[in-house]
Amino acid sequence: MPNVHKNAIFFIMKKETQPNPDRLKKRLDIKLPLLGFYDAPDPALFKPLVEPKSSECVFCFYKDWTKGKTLHLTKDRYGCGGAGHSLWGLKTRSRKEFIKFLADDEGLKASHALMEKWIDARKPYRSDHPHLFIGPLKEEAWPYAKTVTFFVNPDQLSALAIGAQYNSAPEDPPPVIAPFGSGCSQLIPFNDLSIPQASISTTDIAMRQYLPPDILGFTATRTMFKQLCDLDERSFLYKPFLKRLRKARGLAEI
Repeated sequence: MPNVHKNAIFFIMKKETQPNPDRLKKRLDIKLPLLGFYDAPDPALFKPLVEPKSSECVFCFYKDWTKGKTLHLTKDRYGCGGAGHSLWGLKTRSRKEFIKFLADDEGLKASHALMEKWIDARKPYRSDHPHLFIGPLKEEAWPYAKTVTFFVNPDQLSALAIGAQYNSAPEDPPPVIAPFGSGCSQLIPFNDLSIPQASISTTDIAMRQYLPPDILGFTATRTMFKQLCDLDERSFLYKPFLKRLRKARGLAEI
């Protein structure tokens, strides 16, 4: 019976249609492509593909993403050690060396003890398939999408953060978080992918060099992505605050 239930859930997921982000992108004037983080069995669905060399940060491929290409990662070909640990749970150096590197060499935590606690608390992503893909959002690949990332300027990020709050009650899980972690881990930072939640991402200064200086990431679970795409004429997207902001920036009204 459990297998029947699992198969039924998979069938429903396979039939689910990707929410349409066009209205949201138009109202916020988002020009950069949306980025999907996919866990899927077949690379053919994501062509054209690019693959990382040893030690390459996944964000080296930002320009490839803007050109419609998708980064293909596996346990044997994952790029830098941070991606190996965060996305595949690989031990690319000893625990002691890892803590020393992050706390002493990079100065990311005040002590070894704090860094050790963070490593123990932040569990690596556990994949369903032998392939992970990071690339432009594809409707046909939606069944395998885990998160969606918007590349946005600070004004657009502010609007998305308000949008994430739109359906949130005080007793709900925080609709927007900003957890510490490597750039790649910030593409999949959620403890529970089933709840509507978003995260301010790409704040890892080790990978910021690969992005334009005025661009940040806003990463959403599937359910939060749907909520954002469902914002309509009753929402702030069509109200005076956003119009005034565009006017203050010297931008035409949409």
